[in-house]
Amino acid sequence: MSNLMEYKGYHGKVEYSGDEKLFVGRVIDIDGTITFTGASVDELQRAMHNAVDGYLEWCQQIGRQPAREYKGSFNVRISSELHRDAAITAAERGITLNQFVAEAIREKLQRF
Repeated sequence: MSNLMEYKGYHGKVEYSGDEKLFVGRVIDIDGTITFTGASVDELQRAMHNAVDGYLEWCQQIGRQPAREYKGSFNVRISSELHRDAAITAAERGITLNQFVAEAIREKLQRF
């Protein structure tokens, strides 16, 4: 079972708040905070659609490019020892460090 919703390429992470008896969601694909709530799945879905549509409309109004799909590059902070070990292992295998990291992420994701 997943706690993610998708609409127009944007993803919402959903949790249940027992105190408020509401589903609470947050769009995770953007810089900033967009939240939405609903007491039922249908309400939650409508709220997410409204939140994403509102975000896109706001971006258009202010002339800002909306956050889009992932670029495929990101910075990772790791210890210098782990960095060294990964670089050496990649070189021994005849691949780049980027290829090594991509393989490691792919293998980890397959376990879920």
